[in-house]
Amino acid sequence: MKIVVAYKWAPNPQDADVRPDGSVDWSRAKSAVSEYDPVAFELARRLADAMGGEVVGLTAGAASIDTPLARKAALSRGLDRLVMVADDALAGADGTRLAGVLAAAVRAIGDVDVVLAGDSSVDVAEGQVAMTLAGELGWLGLNAVSSVTAGDGGVVVERDLPSGVATLAVTGAVVLAASSDAVVARVPGMKDILGAAKKPVEVLALGDLAVPATEVALVTLATAKPDTGARQGVVLDGSDPAAAVAQLVGALRQARAL
Repeated sequence: MKIVVAYKWAPNPQDADVRPDGSVDWSRAKSAVSEYDPVAFELARRLADAMGGEVVGLTAGAASIDTPLARKAALSRGLDRLVMVADDALAGADGTRLAGVLAAAVRAIGDVDVVLAGDSSVDVAEGQVAMTLAGELGWLGLNAVSSVTAGDGGVVVERDLPSGVATLAVTGAVVLAASSDAVVARVPGMKDILGAAKKPVEVLALGDLAVPATEVALVTLATAKPDTGARQGVVLDGSDPAAAVAQLVGALRQARAL
């Protein structure tokens, strides 16, 4: 079995500054493996160990994602090898564009059975890339995945849904977006970090990939800080728990109506 982990080398929002006009200044933000992706690395490694497979890391972005630090950060998390698409033409690319590039890279890797990803990236947090990737590939896509294990001729997937936990037997190629609390991801040790430098890395040229063209243009017209006025100044009555809950629910409803 060949498992691809699609992840993002992303800036940490905690290091970013929000300007008065609502735009975000990322100039001081340090980049790392996106906070929600280590869960996908862990699920992939466990599945490969159980089924005797290979785990391939895959990421796409601007040329700055290809550094020794970025390579080691990913390869130390249980990958067997790494594939990158690093091109400044992808700087600031939206989720649809990135999904198209990732899909083309998955085809270039070849014979992939499962693609695992986090539920969203820590910087954009739209949660759309994994399912858009599934659509680009023409594969089944499942999100909210809390577990993936070996099955009879495929994998068994558990999903945490509002109505309960759904257990599904999946045969054929599939894209899975893991929930952020699916497993506790291992922390790379010194042995993992040193060993990462010896693992193979392949950099695919963007121009060599069959990336589908898109006729849709996405332009940000304006940015603004969220209106927090409705969430301020709410004092709960601690002497009456029922009344406090009702008061809080009313405040939340009012905030949603704005």
